[in-house]
Amino acid sequence: MTTVALDTGVGPLLRDWRRQRRVSQLELALRADSSARHISFIETGRARPSEEMVLRLAEHLEVPVRERNALLLSAGYAPRYPETMLDDPSMGALHEGINQLLRGYEPYPALVVDGRYDVVAANSGIAMLMQGLPERLLAPPLNAMRLTLHPSGLAPRIRNFREWRGHLLHQMQRQLALARSDSLRELYEEVAAYPFPATAQDRDRDEKAPVPVPRFALPMQIEHEGRVLSFLSSISTFNTPMDVTVAELAIETFLPADPATVTYLRSLTA
Repeated sequence: MTTVALDTGVGPLLRDWRRQRRVSQLELALRADSSARHISFIETGRARPSEEMVLRLAEHLEVPVRERNALLLSAGYAPRYPETMLDDPSMGALHEGINQLLRGYEPYPALVVDGRYDVVAANSGIAMLMQGLPERLLAPPLNAMRLTLHPSGLAPRIRNFREWRGHLLHQMQRQLALARSDSLRELYEEVAAYPFPATAQDRDRDEKAPVPVPRFALPMQIEHEGRVLSFLSSISTFNTPMDVTVAELAIETFLPADPATVTYLRSLTA
């Protein structure tokens, strides 16, 4: 994804972000130590905000880092945040830290995805869950959403697929509300249109199929070699990122949700 400066000016863009966040001009002015009159002048193009003001308003509106660059360009300033490839030498410490984290979480599954859910790193626990999947789904770039929801992917193995699918699509909808990404919108429309696997439809008709779930969180219940493994998902991001690539990284770890899953995974490394 690239940063594109729109020719509508920074004012309308800031106004759109403010309305999307459901913040009034007065409330934004109080947060940014400004005045409602000045915010109004910026939004209508009667005043040109300073670079510092653009960044301050973007911070209080929780504008994603990539979109902050677009705001700066629209206001006539240079982008503030670089977008560095993960294999760049300057990212060596980050890359090694991520790999150590993933290895340290084994035998439990864990992976790292970018802003479009393309997998940039994964551990052996994820590889275990992907055993036997078609090669065409495993060809790079490997996409976590496509891999999970495709009827030839993990979908037929997920016992509570209807609930898990709803959770993932809702997660993507929340992300689309925070960031304007055509590629993410295209991915959402693609995976949302996938047909349900026949196994999921069969389970909907079979009242005895579902496995009891914890009440505190929705697990992913997935079949593996004749047994059902249950995982709780946790997602972590980096605080105060100063690089677009880092800002869009998410580390997802899968914590065993029942003793049987813990016992089985530990037996794999015994």
